[in-house]
Amino acid sequence: MLETMILIFSLIALIPAHASPNAFRDHLQDGSLGPEMVWIPAGSFKMGEFQGEPDEKPVQIVTIKGFAMGRYEVTFAEFDKFVKATDRRKPSDSGWGRGNRPVINISWEEARAYTEWLSQQTGQQYRLPTEAEWEYAARAGTETKYWWGNDIGTNQANCYRGCGDHFKYTAPVGSFAPNAFGLYDTVGNVSEWTYSEYENKYKGKEKRGISKRRAETTRMSLRGGDWSNGPSEVRSAYRSMGTAFDHYSSVGLRVLRR
Repeated sequence: MLETMILIFSLIALIPAHASPNAFRDHLQDGSLGPEMVWIPAGSFKMGEFQGEPDEKPVQIVTIKGFAMGRYEVTFAEFDKFVKATDRRKPSDSGWGRGNRPVINISWEEARAYTEWLSQQTGQQYRLPTEAEWEYAARAGTETKYWWGNDIGTNQANCYRGCGDHFKYTAPVGSFAPNAFGLYDTVGNVSEWTYSEYENKYKGKEKRGISKRRAETTRMSLRGGDWSNGPSEVRSAYRSMGTAFDHYSSVGLRVLRR
């Protein structure tokens, strides 16, 4: 028994500080790897914020089935692979650099197409997260404004004036500490497209996805806030929106896998 415990602790010690024991990556058809994913356990949480904006209400208890979510926001390196494979035009990096920076200047439609490509490449079911799934994963068991507490603190996230970070625009993914589920940059950096139609009050659409046809005629929800937002706009409950064909230098995506 003692020898077994020593072996387990020895193996844990070999895991890098930034690694997650429940992380994985699916193989693409060319043998390369897709985005790093983390398994998120099923559970219930309090969605919304009593002291938040009007569209963050009514505060409700939501039960979520388990899923896997991208450990990081999708990077330019990952998205550019999709662009090349599907003969699309590369999205602009606004002059801030590509590589491991989060992809920006992509529409909801392009984000959706990327998840469909991942599904085809891996044989697994990838898509964008619903608003409820996104907030559940971002909170990681907390009910505070940010996953670490109610104060924005210093150098915990990338946002505009108030976060104490040194980034002017986007930051390379994983530049700050992860939440308890092992997810990075759920606060700030770039806002993330979701699978849900935006409503100015919670009436149920936050818990489900939307058809491509419907998305083309309505507003889609964005989550997480971004580098251009202040501390009040990068809270776990904060919501914004855009139309399916909008492109912003502050918006990217994170993928979900069933």
